[in-house]
Amino acid sequence: MSAESAFIAALQALATHPAARGLADDCAVLEVGPESESLTLILTHDMMVEGVHWLPGQDPADVAWKLLATNLSDLASKGAEPIGILLGYTLAADNTRFAEGLGEALRHFNVPLLGGDTVRNPGPQTLGLTALGRATCRPVPSRCGARSGDGVWITGPVGAAMLGFEALSAGDTLADTSAYRRPTPRLAEGRALAPLVTAMMDVSDGLLLDASRMAEASGVTIALDPAAIPLPAGLPSARSREALSWGDDYELLFTLPAGARPPCPAHRIGAVLNRGAESLWAPLLLGGTVPEGPLGYEHG
Repeated sequence: MSAESAFIAALQALATHPAARGLADDCAVLEVGPESESLTLILTHDMMVEGVHWLPGQDPADVAWKLLATNLSDLASKGAEPIGILLGYTLAADNTRFAEGLGEALRHFNVPLLGGDTVRNPGPQTLGLTALGRATCRPVPSRCGARSGDGVWITGPVGAAMLGFEALSAGDTLADTSAYRRPTPRLAEGRALAPLVTAMMDVSDGLLLDASRMAEASGVTIALDPAAIPLPAGLPSARSREALSWGDDYELLFTLPAGARPPCPAHRIGAVLNRGAESLWAPLLLGGTVPEGPLGYEHG
């Protein structure tokens, strides 16, 4: 068990409120007000660290965009409509470009900044953002509803962020690096899918790892068909396994009942099976073997 997984397991004993969903989902789901007229709030918080989530020297405007987009992607996985954000910001030598980029992203996604906090720290810059949303349907989708017989779907390709990161690191000014610098949360797709899916989450830490998390939460096995998984044009076939575990894709991974079709563009990439002894918590590649190496990105 990684240090991150062990710490989350310790926190799960503290997160006993129903809204926390046992810390096993992308967001908290909080009912506010009397039952007859309650509002369902969707809450999420993500952090980013210089040198881990963005390259030293990268344009702070892109960093601001990505910080907002990654949090909005969590809201998308619940089919939520964003209603505001709170920013936690470590001051840098120059904060102008970050503020400009954040303003651009807020206008693009039509989300208001509601508050937050600023600090100063001599180490790498650390940023945090809390996004608040309103549920657009009930029940709110979770990771835990996948059932045997369901189809497994994804809204778009995985691996483009990996290629963007590599091009940016190499100083390639001709390559398209937008998937890494300025990801697009699938907000409209999430709202369209939410009333239909049996389970849904966003792909942030790698398709293999996130699919295994969905399988674990649902108590099933998810069997992926590698040939059906969409990859970016130009990705060498020898790197397809790497693309499945690199992360930062922010597409939506979801399950639908057998025969159901999604109301938005998506790719069917596998099936949900009854849980098997040898694939208790990991997705199987069709062919019966668990893929070698790390399934995705984990902190420690």
